[in-house]
Amino acid sequence: MRAWVNGEIVPLEDASVSVLDHGLTVGNGVFETLRVYGGEPFAWTRHFARLCVSAEALGIEVPSSDALRAAAGAVIGANDFGEARLRITVTDGPAPPGSARGGGPPTTIVVVFPVDPYPPTTDVVIVPWTRNERGALAGLKTISYGGNVRALAYASARGAGEAIFANTQGNLCEATGSNVFLVRDGTVVTPPASAGCLLGVTRALVLECCAALGIPAEELDVPIDALARADEAFLSSTTREAQPIAHVDGVPLTAPGPVTLRVAGAFRELVTRDIDP
Repeated sequence: MRAWVNGEIVPLEDASVSVLDHGLTVGNGVFETLRVYGGEPFAWTRHFARLCVSAEALGIEVPSSDALRAAAGAVIGANDFGEARLRITVTDGPAPPGSARGGGPPTTIVVVFPVDPYPPTTDVVIVPWTRNERGALAGLKTISYGGNVRALAYASARGAGEAIFANTQGNLCEATGSNVFLVRDGTVVTPPASAGCLLGVTRALVLECCAALGIPAEELDVPIDALARADEAFLSSTTREAQPIAHVDGVPLTAPGPVTLRVAGAFRELVTRDIDP
């Protein structure tokens, strides 16, 4: 396998960054993961726009869309992948140890890996830690994922495929790498930006699919325990697409529910119709 690091395609085993890179030492970096269908990254324009929003908030400069798109194409071609997941990572570059910026050029890495298929449904657990909806990184897609790693391990130890966070207000927020939707009386509900969740690209497309299907959808604060009382629920992400939730802390839900099936079908149709919606 091969990777793109700061303008060069190199064997994955030779890809490296400085031991003083701010992404390595303090997690000061941003990233995007894109699904690759038929050799083409899906929803490139939306993902690049979100990368820029996250990077601007952290004061990190990112390459142009054209430059990153060329890098992505080079990596996909070098690895001969048709179906894959592509990750773009941009850090603040080398800096002295500590939180102060170094002022050097950013580090940019583009890698691609095969897609690990997800099961038709998944179980989730609510973790005992919260998202801070008013934190400095709330709503940003950064590489500071230690909390997610711990939460996902907690879920895995309990036989679940994803971990769900409440925020400090006790409201539903998000999962480690997914947005959360629940269905109540035929209405699709997902937490708003003010809940502290990352506004996923697939989340936005799911809401647009709901509008096209005539399914009522709301961005609404709901208490964390509303998830287990939903008629049905699902996760959305670049790699999961729309995945039904079968159990919440062991409580069974209808999976897949009728609304989830309609949304998932509409999303798949969108993928086949428009690679950059």
